[in-house]
Amino acid sequence: MTPPPSPRPSPLQPSKKKQKPVKIIRYFRSIFRSLPILTPSCKFPTNLPGVHSDAISVSNSGTRVTGTLFGFRKARVSLALQDNPRCLPIVVIELPLPTGNLLKEMTSGLVRIALESEKRAAAASEKTKLLDEPVWTVYCNGRKAGYGMKREPAELDMHVMELLQAVSMGGGVLPYDNAENGVNEGDGELTYMRANFDRVTGSKDSEALYMVSPDGQNGPELTIFLVRV
Repeated sequence: MTPPPSPRPSPLQPSKKKQKPVKIIRYFRSIFRSLPILTPSCKFPTNLPGVHSDAISVSNSGTRVTGTLFGFRKARVSLALQDNPRCLPIVVIELPLPTGNLLKEMTSGLVRIALESEKRAAAASEKTKLLDEPVWTVYCNGRKAGYGMKREPAELDMHVMELLQAVSMGGGVLPYDNAENGVNEGDGELTYMRANFDRVTGSKDSEALYMVSPDGQNGPELTIFLVRV
């Protein structure tokens, strides 16, 4: 009996080496030039639903990560974070928001997404890193959207990450044969938006991701807050 073929190794690397910036997709840059963006102040807003002031202790230290929002237009959007575009994802979280709706809202200006996770027993919380929390209550611009789930990177996630290895920032449509891969054609095209984010850690129970504008250009602003309360 012939053994099954070995899975194709991913070209993505688990390293944290910095990559040189690459050319930005013209389409997405044109959007960024036409819309305002605010400069991150490294502070968590205290008026977001579910974000309590006693859970927030902000420092000014942060690191730069690559964030990608992607999915089929009429299906749920996923958020993937990487150290850089050529690394394996640090985390993938499926959000309770249609991809097309969220990307469309981003082109109109300011977007705030808050992800809130409940603290469990003290011993369990001490052992679990914030990004490893499995379930999140998600708010978008102050409105409760539902529940998000952390998941292991699936075949589709890796497909997107591999296609976007040479993209540090941009947005558009990715090639994907829905019928061949058993995806409902009614879900629409596979779309994405990628940007750099300043990742600011407030404490073991709070982080924020501030979207960085490309080359100092004005554009939409997206901030993602992760809080454990």
